[in-house]
Amino acid sequence: MNAVYIIVGKEIRDGLRNRWVLATALLLAMLALSLGFLGSSPTGAVKVDPLTVTVVSLSSLSIFLVPLIAMLLAYDAIVGEIDRGTMALLLSYPVSRWQIVVGKFVGHLAVLTLATTVGYGTAGVALQWVHGTGDLSAWQPFAFLILASVLLGASFLAMGYMISSLVRERATAAGIAIGVWLFFVVIYDMALLGVLVADQGRYITASLLNTLLLFNPSDIYRLLNLTGYENISMFAGMAGLSGQAGLSMPVLMAAQLLWIAVPFSLAAAFFKKRQI
Repeated sequence: MNAVYIIVGKEIRDGLRNRWVLATALLLAMLALSLGFLGSSPTGAVKVDPLTVTVVSLSSLSIFLVPLIAMLLAYDAIVGEIDRGTMALLLSYPVSRWQIVVGKFVGHLAVLTLATTVGYGTAGVALQWVHGTGDLSAWQPFAFLILASVLLGASFLAMGYMISSLVRERATAAGIAIGVWLFFVVIYDMALLGVLVADQGRYITASLLNTLLLFNPSDIYRLLNLTGYENISMFAGMAGLSGQAGLSMPVLMAAQLLWIAVPFSLAAAFFKKRQI
């Protein structure tokens, strides 16, 4: 396991040296702060904590940003090293391929976790300080938002590693990664909405809809954040959905974890069989 720790440390140092952590944390903090301050008017009118408004807003907008950041981190993690010739050098040392994949993935996940926690956490503290509120109950869904964002990013990291282990060129990996990101954050829900409108409730039942939602990590992320806490679901207008969805928090968490484990396992399997 020493090799894994060394690779993890290298990826974290590269992320810090390349300003990945700083840039991502600033971007996420600016997003959270802008949404929090823009939502300050309704919070004063309806007596809602600003963190609650921010969680509702970020639950929709983070779906676009966090997966994109994860894909940018992961799309050339394997194929990029091969193109630069550093992978062959790395494999000449007493290190196995699974250790390389695990070390690089954990390192990138640590970078994403640090950036997300610092970015959203700083914004949350700033919002509470500016608005002068100290409702600890509002911090529970906000902290869960950070955790869910990390898990969402990890699922797209795993998919990025799977892509990077399969293709032969970095440009191809970049194109497929953007296509996968676009499919899960935009096209899937648009297509599902179109099917529901066309179906008019004839064939697609509630249980089938629940199953279809589980096939998209972005939808799982949205449901986790908007239906997991009563105050969030009430403010977001999701109270009725949370009672009818039939998808409990453990089921959603298990599905999100599967979206990390399955693509990552495939990435490790593909890389193990790849010719360098």
